[in-house]
Amino acid sequence: MALPDSLTIRAAPRRTLLLALALDALGEPPNAMHPVVGMGNFLGAARRRWNATTPAGQLAEGLGGWTLGAGLAAGAGTLATRLPWPAQAAILKTLLARRALFGAVGEVHAALLRDDLPEARRLLAWHLVSRDTSALSAGEVAGAAIESLAENLSDSVIAPLLAYRAGGLPLAATYRLTNTADAMWGYRTPELEYAGKAAARADDLLNLAPARLTAVCALLAAGGTGWRVWAQDRRATPSPNAGHPMSAFAGALGLRLDKRALGGEWLYVLNPAGRGAAATDLPRALELARRTLTLAVLLLLVPGGRHG
Repeated sequence: MALPDSLTIRAAPRRTLLLALALDALGEPPNAMHPVVGMGNFLGAARRRWNATTPAGQLAEGLGGWTLGAGLAAGAGTLATRLPWPAQAAILKTLLARRALFGAVGEVHAALLRDDLPEARRLLAWHLVSRDTSALSAGEVAGAAIESLAENLSDSVIAPLLAYRAGGLPLAATYRLTNTADAMWGYRTPELEYAGKAAARADDLLNLAPARLTAVCALLAAGGTGWRVWAQDRRATPSPNAGHPMSAFAGALGLRLDKRALGGEWLYVLNPAGRGAAATDLPRALELARRTLTLAVLLLLVPGGRHG
């Protein structure tokens, strides 16, 4: 028997989400057709037009650039909702980075297994972190890869899926634009200290729920191991959100995860009683990430609300 139209509409977002995840296994479309690449191009062009020299002027330029970009992303997402649901799934797929993230961690693992530390450092810096990797030991490379896996599982996979479930493609596209803007502008340098504040604060707000959902799912996926570490260290990082998934992974895996500032002092230490990370921990971290994502998707498939 055919479903009533109202039920069919309510089910569409869930099947769109599942198809988007399935399509992610196929890899990324060409850059010329990739929405996130387009967002990056827009944000780069906006930055090149900045010329303010005062904090107030820089803040205004950054706010204006983010507002315009977010509006364009939301508008494009709204137009995309008129497309058939498989086409919407293809668009949603481009707002995710599951395959790219897991693949990048796998490449770092393979380089470490070959004892090719210079290549592991290069891959880590190219794909996963913005810190200087040139002097990192093999254990530090492994630890940084696990930290990035945990944080980006939230930022680049679970967050856009949650945004989609909460507000459809308009909110998912707005989230991805905001997260990309934070990645490009959210640095405490003289040029970006004020200009990037609007995007950084918006990204913090949009990631409040995904970071905590990721952490809880990681702890559940680990059978409850790591709750105390998460409770103790989730606020140890400068970011209000990154510490949640990273401390959950540190506790679940029994690892110490840390980062040094440029001056050599510790920027943060998660699970200080844990052992140092090693190359052999990367497959364990990837398996935890897969189980975490599975639980998060199951929760996101629960019917409810306008997009239920």
